[in-house]
Amino acid sequence: MDFQALLDGINADLRPQLGKEGRVACYIPALARVPISKFGMALRTCDGVEAACGDSAAPFSIQSVSKLFTLTLGMRLLGDALWERIHREPSGNPFNSLLQLESEQGVPRNPFINAGAIAVADRLVSTLGANAKPGLLEMLSSLAGEAIFFDDEVAASEAETGFRNLALANLMKSFGKIDNPVATVVDFYFHQCALRMSCRQLACAAGYLCRDGAHPQEGGNEVVSERQARRLNALMLTCGTYDAAGEFAYRIGLPCKSGVGGGIVAVVPDTLTLCVWSPAVDASGNSVLGTRALELFASRSGLSIF
Repeated sequence: MDFQALLDGINADLRPQLGKEGRVACYIPALARVPISKFGMALRTCDGVEAACGDSAAPFSIQSVSKLFTLTLGMRLLGDALWERIHREPSGNPFNSLLQLESEQGVPRNPFINAGAIAVADRLVSTLGANAKPGLLEMLSSLAGEAIFFDDEVAASEAETGFRNLALANLMKSFGKIDNPVATVVDFYFHQCALRMSCRQLACAAGYLCRDGAHPQEGGNEVVSERQARRLNALMLTCGTYDAAGEFAYRIGLPCKSGVGGGIVAVVPDTLTLCVWSPAVDASGNSVLGTRALELFASRSGLSIF
């Protein structure tokens, strides 16, 4: 399949729609200034073939896409013990719901909503201590094949306006589900959301998810086990796109993880990983054109897990 021609065609079809639907995540001031007229796609096959179009090399704030990588790190370090305080069910509610967390006594519904990612952050802080943030950067830099950094401006902006995330963490703390000081945990969480990467880097970094847990950038070494890779893909399909996961499965049919920065990572098991970015998001927090691009990709390539 000529993946480059496929991406070029999607890029040509969607660029005229830039800026006409959705809006940037203006509740995070640093993201409110991101130009709405950006669109990029990149993919990397299991065999190392790459294709890209548009603004694929432009770095952006990956936001909740980071939850995929912190979950990966948590599963590597803790195995099944990670799930002692986190469920694995779709939420069906907004990603920052306090009501659901209260009703379920501080146990997050899944690791891809904000409360779940904060719970994962707590476990990473317990395990890695002061090395939690450097450890995350080290893993991602290794997976991407080049240095990855936090965007300090975005991290500061998250901290200045992240009152609901603080509320989620404090609520879990009140139920005894957070072990470390809330300030330490949310600082790690705000920094993971402030990771700055491009579509090309993300398509490369997520390569282990289409190769049964092994990563080509790592010389074929195991990032996670084959079983864990299957579990990660399953969670992406059922929980990775906030309260629109069912719609994504219906329209696209691929495991996906999105972020309010406009990025979405998708996986075709045994074939490729793909990343799309366009910063205007819908009411659920998913990129409007990114969603449309993935739907076109699945339709025109015929690639799906179903």
